[in-house]
Parts: sequence; C-alpha cells; structure tokens
Amino acid sequence: MSLARVSTFSGEEFAGRTLPVRPELREVLPWPGLRRGATVALRGSTSLLLAILASATAEGSWAAVVGLPGLSVLAAAEAGVAVERMALVPRPGTQLGEVVAALADGLDLVAFAGTTMIGAAQTRKLAARVRQRGTVLLPLGPWPSADVELRCANARWYGAGTGDGHLTHREVEVHATGRGAAARPRSVQLCLPG
Repeated sequence: MSLARVSTFSGEEFAGRTLPVRPELREVLPWPGLRRGATVALRGSTSLLLAILASATAEGSWAAVVGLPGLSVLAAAEAGVAVERMALVPRPGTQLGEVVAALADGLDLVAFAGTTMIGAAQTRKLAARVRQRGTVLLPLGPWPSADVELRCANARWYGAGTGDGHLTHREVEVHATGRGAAARPRSVQLCLPG
C-alpha cells in the first residue's frame, strides 16, 4: 500500500542538499532524497540500511557503519553498496557518541547501532553537529529527535519452492513517521535486495 506523497519543496530548492535514495523510498520521505543535516532512524531491517547506503555510495557519497560487528561486507556489496566508500567501526567501545561525532565531521552518512548508549545531552549535540556539517545521521533503533523514522514490517520471503530452491528476495512494508514535514504517516512496499 502506498500513500500519495505530498511535498511543498521543489527540486531546485534541494539541489545538492539531498543524497539519492531508491525511488520507492522517495514516496515515504518528506524530501526528494535524504536531506543533508537530517536524522533518519531505521528500525527492523539491516537490509533497509544497506538499500539506503547503496543509492548514496553509488553516487559518490561516503558512509560509515558503527557498532554492527556482524555486518557482512559481501552482503553490503551484493546490495549495491560501493564498499570502497564505506568505513566500518564494528566495536566502538564505550565512546560511541564520540566516534559517531568524529565520523559526522567528514562523511556524508553515519549509521550506528547502540542508540540507548547515548544520553539526552549527547543526542542534542549530535543533532546540532550533523545539521551544521550536512551529514545524514542514521541511528539503528529508537532516537528521540529523529526527523523521520523508517520501520520495516510484514516481511515476506520469495524464491523457495515446496522444500527446494533458494530464497531470492523479500518484500517488506516500510512505514514512515516523523515530525514537521514528515508528520503525516506514509508507507510503501519495498523489495529487498532491490
């Protein structure tokens, strides 16, 4: 189910101010891509994270993923991520907030797990920092000051027959909620990997 996208922004207004996303995700975002300086919380799917990173890194953006030691570089490459443009910090230790802040100074997108390890004061500082630097912050979990939250639900796998074959893809519903221009809930069907 896809809800109509309502936007008061023109493409010229965002020229150079957004990072590309898959066309299906444009239906649920209040901007024509990932707005620089925004915080987009992701919940329920590492595949959704890889889909977001794939579009941006394929177009020349640099990204980092922090606190996901099980993230497979091969899976990222198969999802379309330009892995030569992706830094991995699998175990940031007790300095998660500082690591994310440092990466936000020089990269276009910073995704990180362990959102509950960052306190309210540091959350506000990170939000201000990414707005100033034009970085897109992608917390993987609850984040109180997110501009948009993307949540995956109702996943269905395809490809396997009755006891034979291989899984080829899955279809998920991506639900978006947020504040400001993203206050109206939206949803879209998304095939992962794309």
